[in-house]
Amino acid sequence: MPFESNAANAAQSRLGRPARQSGLDLGPPRFSLRFLPVWRRNFLVWKKLAFTSVLGNLADPLIYMLGLGYGLGRLLPQIEGQPYVMFLAAGTVCASTMNAATFEALYSAFSRMHVQKTWEAILNTPLALDDVLTAELVWAACKSLLSGVAILVVATVLGLITSPLALLAVPVIFLTGLAFAALGLIWNALAKGYDFFMYYFTLFVTPMTLISGVFFPAAELPPAVAAVGEVLPLSHAVKLIRPLLAGQWPAAAFAHLAALLAITGVAFWVATVLTRRRLLK
Repeated sequence: MPFESNAANAAQSRLGRPARQSGLDLGPPRFSLRFLPVWRRNFLVWKKLAFTSVLGNLADPLIYMLGLGYGLGRLLPQIEGQPYVMFLAAGTVCASTMNAATFEALYSAFSRMHVQKTWEAILNTPLALDDVLTAELVWAACKSLLSGVAILVVATVLGLITSPLALLAVPVIFLTGLAFAALGLIWNALAKGYDFFMYYFTLFVTPMTLISGVFFPAAELPPAVAAVGEVLPLSHAVKLIRPLLAGQWPAAAFAHLAALLAITGVAFWVATVLTRRRLLK
């Protein structure tokens, strides 16, 4: 396609290799502060539609939290020593963060890469492909941070969160956004069209939401299913954020943080390699 062929020469030169050189660059992502102008460009575009964007990211999780929390929650006993609406609020924060980062890294990034050809224009400047990908990663995490913090604010207003430890959930939300943005960029590099993303949601996002402790304790699942849920990124986020919102220090906190960092690093490396392959072939 025109974009792939034009971007190939620009991206190869940005990577320090001659155009049309064969072979795949498997090296790790090259980080630099040059991603900031691309991040700022995405922010300025988003700012024009900021209200509707935040409202859209907020409405769906709030319906789940209020509808299930106060509706179904009245029929349920306390779960893990807290009312169900409080239990669900923490899960909603995590799920909302995941969804915001995922949608941005999939639909929005794909539009800029493939449809609007924004990446093509950027790659004709001194910026490198890795700078563009880093900007997409950080921007998706920032959008997910807004979504997660918005749920935190609403839960606080409703009196569901009273502990100052909840402030520590904010950096965890950002790290969760980074992890899911990196995973989304892998799928973005493989996608042929928007319909391709439905496989990601159907086969990965939805099952993970159901077995990671968002709506009910994962311990209630069959042991084999619970074991799978233990290693998923959403589960690590839930196990960090839920205790913090309840005023408790998470068990094995550093192990969960390390897991999210490892997922982010490995996934972003894979996404970078796959994107280089897509634009350089």
